[in-house]
Amino acid sequence: MTSLAADAREVLIVVPCLNEETNLPRLLYQLLADANGADIVIADGGSTDASREIVYDYQRDHPNLHLLDNPRRIQSAGVNLAVTTMGRDKRWLLRIDAHCDYPPGYMAGLLDSAARRDASSVVVPMVTQGRHCFQRACAFAQNSLIGTGGSPHRHVGEGRYVDHGHHALMRIDLFLAVGGYRESQSHNEDAELDLRLQAAGGRIWLEPSQAIIYHPRRTPLALLRQYFRYGEGRAKTMRLHGTRLKARQAMPLLVPVALLLLLLAPLHPTFALPALGWASICLLYGLMIGVRARSGCAAASGIAAMIMHLGWGSGYLWQQFQPRPADRHLPALVLR
Repeated sequence: MTSLAADAREVLIVVPCLNEETNLPRLLYQLLADANGADIVIADGGSTDASREIVYDYQRDHPNLHLLDNPRRIQSAGVNLAVTTMGRDKRWLLRIDAHCDYPPGYMAGLLDSAARRDASSVVVPMVTQGRHCFQRACAFAQNSLIGTGGSPHRHVGEGRYVDHGHHALMRIDLFLAVGGYRESQSHNEDAELDLRLQAAGGRIWLEPSQAIIYHPRRTPLALLRQYFRYGEGRAKTMRLHGTRLKARQAMPLLVPVALLLLLLAPLHPTFALPALGWASICLLYGLMIGVRARSGCAAASGIAAMIMHLGWGSGYLWQQFQPRPADRHLPALVLR
C-alpha cells in the first residue's frame, strides 16, 4: 500500500450539499479520482433537485462514497454531523464546497503541506471565475482590491501562517475539542472556528499551491443576499469574540450610511456627496479593470463591487440590532 493510500484512510472528506445537481457530477468525478479510497460524505440538506440521485448513481461503483441526511440544512451543521457520525479513527477533515473547482491532487497536496509546516489546519486561497457576464463582473470585483480589500486568501500569494483562510484540511481531534462549527451561524462560521482553533493552540497555514476556483452568484439579487449574510455572519463573530474590524472591513459600513444621507439630498446637495463619491470610485475602478481586460463584462465589476459593499455593510449593521450571540465557547463535540 502506498503512503498516500495509507494517509487517505485517515481523511474524512465532507461535502455540504443543497441542490447542487449542476456541480455534483464534475465534483464527484474529480474527488473520487483523487481520494485514493478516502471516505467521502455528501451531507445533504434536503435537496429537491437531482443531487441525491446523482450520489446514488456514483455509489454503485464507489463504496467509499456516502450520503448523509442533514436535517439542519446549513453547512456548519452538515459538517459537524458528518464528523461526529463518521469521523472515528480519522485524523483529518477535508472540507469541500460544491461551488468550487479543485486542482488535481488536492488532498495529497494539503496533507503534504500539513506535514511540512506542522500545521493543525491548512487553508487555501480562492480565485473567482465566472461563466456568464454578471458572474465575470463579480469575479473581476472579487479578485481585485475594491472587492476584497486585500484579503490574503482571496489572492494567490506566498504561503504563510494566517489567522483565517478558505477552509480545507484540519485535524479532527482539535475540531472536536473546540466544538466544531457553530451551528447558529450560517455564514462566517469558518472564521469564527479559526478564532477558537488558534485559542486552543492551532496553527493555520495558507497554502498557495492548492488555490481553488470559486464560481460566484449569477444575479445581482443573489449576490446582494449573499453579502448581506456575509456581513451579518462577520458581525456575529466579532460580537462573540470581542474582536475589531480591520480597516478594509470597516469601509463598507459607510455605504448604507451614505445611501441614507442621499435621501436628504433634496434638503441640501451636500448630503449626496458621500454616495456620489463612493459610486464614482467604484465605477471608475471597474472601468479601469474593463479597459485592462478589454471586456465589457469586466467593466461592470464596479457595479458588482457596489452590490457587495452594500450587502456586507447592511448585514453587519443589521446584526448590531439583534440579541447578543451566546457564549463564544462551545462544548466539545462527541463521536457517535
